Amino acid sequence: MKFESYWLDTVPAIKGLATGEVEGRADVIVIGGGLTGLSAALSLVKFGADVVVLEAGRMIGEASGRNGGQCNTGLLQDYLEVVKQYGEERARGFYTTFCAAVDTVERVVREERIDCDFARVGKLKLAAKPEHVEKLALTFDMLRNSVDPDVRLLSQSDLGNEIDSDIFHGGLLQPGSASLHVGRFGAGLAEASLKRGARLFESTPVTGIKRESGGGFRVTTHRGTLQAKYVLVATGCTTNGGPFGWIRRRIVPVGSFIIVTEPLTPDAMDALLPKRRNYVTTMNIGNYFRPTSDNRLLFGGRARFAMSNKKSDAKSGRILGDMMSQVFPQLRETEIDYCWGGLVDMTQDRFPRAGERNGMHYSMGYSGHGVQMSVHMGQAMADAMNGRPELNPWKDLRWPAIPGHFGPPWFLPFVGAYYRVKDRLS
Repeated sequence: MKFESYWLDTVPAIKGLATGEVEGRADVIVIGGGLTGLSAALSLVKFGADVVVLEAGRMIGEASGRNGGQCNTGLLQDYLEVVKQYGEERARGFYTTFCAAVDTVERVVREERIDCDFARVGKLKLAAKPEHVEKLALTFDMLRNSVDPDVRLLSQSDLGNEIDSDIFHGGLLQPGSASLHVGRFGAGLAEASLKRGARLFESTPVTGIKRESGGGFRVTTHRGTLQAKYVLVATGCTTNGGPFGWIRRRIVPVGSFIIVTEPLTPDAMDALLPKRRNYVTTMNIGNYFRPTSDNRLLFGGRARFAMSNKKSDAKSGRILGDMMSQVFPQLRETEIDYCWGGLVDMTQDRFPRAGERNGMHYSMGYSGHGVQMSVHMGQAMADAMNGRPELNPWKDLRWPAIPGHFGPPWFLPFVGAYYRVKDRLS
């Protein structure tokens, strides 16, 4: 078993990355080489900007290359609850933004000719308890009548055509959702940016950001100092120090864990998941899964409310293996080839945050729904720096600090216990 991301292990190395000192000037410095930063860089160089991307580790090496490869329409939160909190008009706007974000990914794949197995397979939300069916039905009625006429409600008997598992009680299908190989997609974004003149530095953590009196910023790294008119912070979780204390008080890094099986035969996958969709369950501490293009089953979730490291990943992998066997007993003897974890940049309300603070732009907080939104927001922040901030759909959301949160999330075990109780009582 490999304790590394399947996506990152099966993508060729990015060619043309910058080497040497970080020095001189640029129009824009992007801090973070994930999908947000690379999408922004690609948009900015198309505007004619001189762009430098500074990544502390490996390009797409964190959340952007360690996720489930689902590119889903719709909201992470229950739509009924969002309507109650924000009103129907604003909830509709949030929902359509996520749908538009999937369109953005598809357009980039097409325009840049990125070979990443992008396919509109649909997302099926599976009712894990009989009581959850009624709530899915209420959500279905509101979505169909308000914002998503293509959504479908599936009965338990309908699921026989969708999944070879008898533990679910119904489902909600959103056909516009897509899957893709996020490693190849991220590498394609990077190479498209490089081809147009962006400079991308790996292993270059930012140690200081100073606003200069004459305008612009001076950004310091251990490889040198660079000046620019604009800075975009696209770091997500920032657990290794640096000048990001304001962000750390507002982002909770939550571990998410994934296993990937050995390849199954095409016939076995046809029997297991004949429609080859994205799948999520209705539990608060639930699971998500999908087939890969080489007929492996990827199976993930919040196995434990813990940070990601090799020991934690191994323990979480064993838990996920047991969960997978509960859903698919026929895979009990199937070998696990990959097991890894990573950190999800959660906000308190699980909505993204993007905007400008003290002249510096930022976008992050995708809360486990980031493949599509990160790409979409990279482009939106490029538009904002090009004089069109109104294209940022999250610009009006307040972002207060999380009380008592100053560094490592000491409260995660309590959060996990709370959601486990909710799942038992739901």
